[in-house]
Amino acid sequence: MLKLNAGLCVRSLSVESECNKCEVVCPTNAIVITKGTALPAINFSTCVTCGACGGVCPSEALTLEEFSPTDFFFDFIEDEDNLISCRKNVPCISALSVEHILSMVTLKKEIVFDMGYCNECDIASTCHKQILENYEEATYILEAMENDATIKLEDVKYNSENEATTDRRDFLNNLNLKSVAKVKKSFEDEVQKASDELIEHSLAKTDIALLRKKTLPNKRKILFTALKRVEKPSTFHIIDATEISFTSQKLMNEESCTACQMCYRVCPTGALTSDLKNSKIDFDPFLCIKCHICHDVCEPDAITLSSSYKMKEFFEPEAVNLISFNVRRCDECGSIFSSNSNDTMCYRCKIEEEEAKALWGIEE
Repeated sequence: MLKLNAGLCVRSLSVESECNKCEVVCPTNAIVITKGTALPAINFSTCVTCGACGGVCPSEALTLEEFSPTDFFFDFIEDEDNLISCRKNVPCISALSVEHILSMVTLKKEIVFDMGYCNECDIASTCHKQILENYEEATYILEAMENDATIKLEDVKYNSENEATTDRRDFLNNLNLKSVAKVKKSFEDEVQKASDELIEHSLAKTDIALLRKKTLPNKRKILFTALKRVEKPSTFHIIDATEISFTSQKLMNEESCTACQMCYRVCPTGALTSDLKNSKIDFDPFLCIKCHICHDVCEPDAITLSSSYKMKEFFEPEAVNLISFNVRRCDECGSIFSSNSNDTMCYRCKIEEEEAKALWGIEE
């Protein structure tokens, strides 16, 4: 079963979010995002649990019950074999993010993608394309890192000859309280799969509490740990930002910024931060998951993506200051506020004054 952790989905942070990566990559159109709604809806009867949506999800909000990319990473690193195949150890190679791929290949020096079944696969329309895009991106980044690790695409067509079989006696022997609960859960899942309708999701109280936390996805923690074990390149290259899908560097237009503070308040990972006085906005590129939520909520479009990315952030991450504000006391209400201008009134008082002038018929 595919599961959505509503509290981690970046769309839950704002109705203005334009993130639809899961919808685009889904090969069976099982995931639908309706304009004006926050969370994606899922048709479990058409979902084939390929895991591609989880692979592209920037915040790891979508997961499979029977497959964890994090657990797979640790098992794969310990395994002597370097083959990744949909017939051996993953539901689909597209279930692995670029970050997982980079982490594995830098530690194992070589990994092989089994592409032998892709041409005859029913979900190749989007998943095969995603695998190739992940491969190209990971290869490009490896070159920029001056790392000699390689990813190979081969038509292996892995086939296990030792498939497990069970009989009725084995089933009865395993029928304990734990398996009864699992059978009940499986039954409920099957009922949901058979519904053949879009199941909408909403935020529970626990999800709302999770929204307030700044959470870094496991795949970014894994990548950070793997890079610590990699030799630094002789030169920290600057690469094309459009070639990297999972992080970014940002620019701030000081003239456009209104100091509304929304960008760093909605940032799910803490890549954008301020201080206790709200006197600035700092940005840490390595914590950025390129979810685009800060851009989606910025009304004046003051925050933009840089056209380049410094590979130094992979090895020596450093927060940079995007903008600093004036902090003063409002002449009207006495509250402390941040401003990017010489205003003497806070934002709220300015709006109230404008509304009052409109009521009184006073023109500027």
